[in-house]
Amino acid sequence: MARSMVIKVTAGSDAPERCNQAFTVAAAAIASGVPVSLWLTGESSWFGLPGRAKEFSLPEATPLADLLDVVLSAGKVTVCTQCAARRGIKQEDLIEGVRIAGASTFVEEVLGEGVQALVY
Repeated sequence: MARSMVIKVTAGSDAPERCNQAFTVAAAAIASGVPVSLWLTGESSWFGLPGRAKEFSLPEATPLADLLDVVLSAGKVTVCTQCAARRGIKQEDLIEGVRIAGASTFVEEVLGEGVQALVY
């Protein structure tokens, strides 16, 4: 059985350390060969838009844009449907490779065999 991770990040610039930690764990898992699905919810939804991750700064941390690039290179990135709608974000606004999906998709992913789910 192959193990995989679903990581939900609920924080953005409002809680920078928690946000960066989620992206760091997702990128580290990708680098280790673990399949990853990263969910951007709440304020982290903004990082699905072009250029937004480059605006994020946290001392002593790998740049968020670099971490996002790692996840996009081999994993899935999803913006929550309701979170996107509340922020006026549409699919065509997002970085190529980022999708919008809802709770039923999240539940399906986290209930998969061998999945480790983390929420930040």
